Amino acid sequence: MTYDTVVFDNDGVLVGRTSFDVLRRATAKTFRLFDVSDPDPDDVEAMTIGATPAEVDRVCERYGLDRGRFWRTRDHTVSQAQQEEARQGRKTPYGDVSVVGDLDVSVGIVSSNQQETVDFLLDHFDLDRMFQTAYGREATVKSLELRKPNSHYLDRALADLDPRRALYVGDNESDIQAAENAGIDSAFIRRPHRRNWDLNVWPTWDIDSLEDLRGVCGV
Repeated sequence: MTYDTVVFDNDGVLVGRTSFDVLRRATAKTFRLFDVSDPDPDDVEAMTIGATPAEVDRVCERYGLDRGRFWRTRDHTVSQAQQEEARQGRKTPYGDVSVVGDLDVSVGIVSSNQQETVDFLLDHFDLDRMFQTAYGREATVKSLELRKPNSHYLDRALADLDPRRALYVGDNESDIQAAENAGIDSAFIRRPHRRNWDLNVWPTWDIDSLEDLRGVCGV
């Protein structure tokens, strides 16, 4: 089994994840920017991770906010917080990320994080030269429907790379489901936060490090 294309999730695969507390503080700041000084903690948490369009509608209606403006501001504020984590050395690439440059394949990125965040991290860590394409979410409510396990952004990356046989590498079950929805193989990487994770999906490969891709891709 050989691949001519490998697409990677970003956070938790190529670079470390951002602390939930950092994301939550940035979301709370978003509310303050709209003069909501004391939002319900449950609403802050709902807007921090995994928000759906219906939840955004509910929260914006509760506080009399324009959903489009609120979500654009939320995404930008959360992205800025992640960028600062990178600048301060608290969000960094994994030590094995250089393996990507050794693979004799086309490579891309598909993330459910903001496009603004993906672009910054690639530039900040000088990784952009290794990737032919990279997709994150647009700062729109609609984009929440298109994130993984929806294969929308993965399909766009695959269209750019035009593979014969592709592999998607992720650290979440939604990554494996997105690969299945796109009709390609998948690899689940067991970073420290996933070392003993019990999967409810069946990836093509179960790997411990990006180093394992050398064998998977025949390097």
